[in-house]
Amino acid sequence: MATLTVPDHFSSNEDAEALRKACKGWGTDEKAIISILGHRNAAQRKQIRLAYEQSYQEDLLKRLESELSGDFEKAVYRWILDPADRDAVLAHVAIKKSGCNYNVIIEIATILSPEDLFAVRKAYQVRYKHSLEEDLAAHTTGDIRKLLVALVTAYRYDGGEINAKLAKSEADILHDAIKDKAFNHDEIIRILSTRSKTQLMATFNHYRDDHKISISKTLLEEGADDFQKALHVVIRCLNDHKKYFEKVLRNAIRRLGTDEDALTRVIVTRAERDLKDIKEVYYKKNSVPLEHAVAKDTSGDYKDFLLTLLGKE
Repeated sequence: MATLTVPDHFSSNEDAEALRKACKGWGTDEKAIISILGHRNAAQRKQIRLAYEQSYQEDLLKRLESELSGDFEKAVYRWILDPADRDAVLAHVAIKKSGCNYNVIIEIATILSPEDLFAVRKAYQVRYKHSLEEDLAAHTTGDIRKLLVALVTAYRYDGGEINAKLAKSEADILHDAIKDKAFNHDEIIRILSTRSKTQLMATFNHYRDDHKISISKTLLEEGADDFQKALHVVIRCLNDHKKYFEKVLRNAIRRLGTDEDALTRVIVTRAERDLKDIKEVYYKKNSVPLEHAVAKDTSGDYKDFLLTLLGKE
């Protein structure tokens, strides 16, 4: 369930005009920008950008970039992009970071539907003139590279069919490889990158039932290396991405100095999808509404914009 609220009446031309007024003259009217863009879905935002360009021969994104600053500007910029284009930008930023932020790549590759992941790969190629897998391969090495490239190039079956016999046999394959500490075994990467999510759920359930421990717990033993941690993130994202995102938010807010990148990423990418469900998981886990935690940890227009996307006026 989405947290985004949109009005019954919508006019892209009226919104474009209002945004133009908000950006003209002395000082920017940030509240007007939030009240408009914070209540428009992806299709409406696309229409507003088109209407703005037709009316004023100017890209609304570039105008907003020049008018806004800091975390607020970054959040608005990412919000206004088409979802596939936004994920392409997030992937590119993650790849270019020192050491590659593989969690972001894993989120995109495992949580999106096969069609949405394919759209991100197309958007990435249009924007950066390289393929996503090409850039990933150039900025990662070894087992991490093998895993991430396999995940982003996969096109999983997206239906509900389950092969129970296969689930049991692949649960045993995973268990044997992990027991032998062969975490980089080709079979682990093959299973996690090619099987459908419903099939993997059955496999993970067999693993837990047959071996009396969840697969994700076995991967986080003391001294786990980066590759084990990456496998753990893959399994968490495939198994229950709402619980995974709750933990990302919790870590972003609780750390010494807020992780605004992570906070923005989750709220902006999930507001039109399932942020209401993630908020419920957050409340159950922390006994504090997510809006309260965000309000306490952020300030100014950035805070107001995030709270708007969270559905709080």
